[in-house]
Amino acid sequence: MTTVEANGVSLGVEHFGDAAAPLVLLVGGTTMLSWSEALCETLARGGRHVVRYDLRDSGASTTLDPGAPAYTLRDLAADAAALARGLDDRPAHLAGTGVGGMVAQVAALDHPDAFSALTLVGTRPVAPGRVDPDLPDHDAATMERLFTLPIPDWSDRAAVAEFAATGAEIFGDDSVAARAVAERIWDRTPGTEPAVRMANQLGTVFAQLDCTPRWRERLPELAIPTLVVHGRRDPFFPVGNGEALAREIPGARLLVLERAATAIPDASAGAVASAMLDPEAMLDPEAMLDPGQRVRTS
Repeated sequence: MTTVEANGVSLGVEHFGDAAAPLVLLVGGTTMLSWSEALCETLARGGRHVVRYDLRDSGASTTLDPGAPAYTLRDLAADAAALARGLDDRPAHLAGTGVGGMVAQVAALDHPDAFSALTLVGTRPVAPGRVDPDLPDHDAATMERLFTLPIPDWSDRAAVAEFAATGAEIFGDDSVAARAVAERIWDRTPGTEPAVRMANQLGTVFAQLDCTPRWRERLPELAIPTLVVHGRRDPFFPVGNGEALAREIPGARLLVLERAATAIPDASAGAVASAMLDPEAMLDPEAMLDPGQRVRTS
C-alpha cells in the first residue's frame, strides 16, 4: 500500500498485477478494504492492473474532519478521474461498491473520457437520504435490529470488530470476514479520534456530504459497457435498486448473486471477475455462473 497525489489530495492505494496492463480502478466504499483480495487477485490474474483506493477521510487518504467534509460528491468523483489519469494514459474500467458506487456513477458521467467501462456493486441511483418512490428503501426490520446495537468504544479494537461482526450477521453477510476486515480498517485508521474511527468503519461522512445535484436522470447519457452486480439478499440497498440501474443505463447487464447480501462473497469472486473482464461472456451466462447466480441483459 502507498499513497498517490490526485486532484490536490493524497489517496491511499494498493496495486495488484502488472502495472502495464489495462487499469481497473476500484472505488472504496469508503475504504479500499470494501474490495476483497480474492476479487482483486482474480482480476489481476485475468491480465489487469487492479488498484483499490481509500476515499478521502478514510484509510491512508487525506483525513481532516469526516463530520464536516469541505468537499462534495463531485469532488470525490473528480478524485477518481484524476487518479485514473495519473495511473494510466488509457481510459480505465471504474468500479464502485456501496456509496463508492455513487461516486463511480458521477465520475463516469462527469468525466466520460477517463473511463472505458463501469461496474456498480450493491449501490443505487440516488444519494444517501430519502429514496425515490419507485426504489426500495432499506429493509425496516433489518435497520431496526442494527440501530439497537450498542455503539462500541471506537478506541477498543476488539469491541469494534465485534460490532462489525454482529452487524454483518444482521445484514446476512459473512461475520468472520467482516470481523477481520474491521480489524484491518481499525489498524489503518489514522489517529485516535472517535469520529475518524467511526467514519472509517461506517462511512458516516456520507451523512454530511453534499451530494447535489441529482444524477439519476443523467444515467441514459452513459455510453460505456456497464455491469451491475447486486446481492439478492441485500437488505440495505435491496436488489430493486440494482435493477433500476440496469434498466436506466443503456445496454447495462445485471448480475444478481442469489446467495449474497451486501458484500461479494469470495465464492462469487470468480463469476464477478469473469463478468468484469469479458462483457461478452455475459451473453452466455451458463458458461460462467453457478445455480446461485443469474444474469440478464437490460
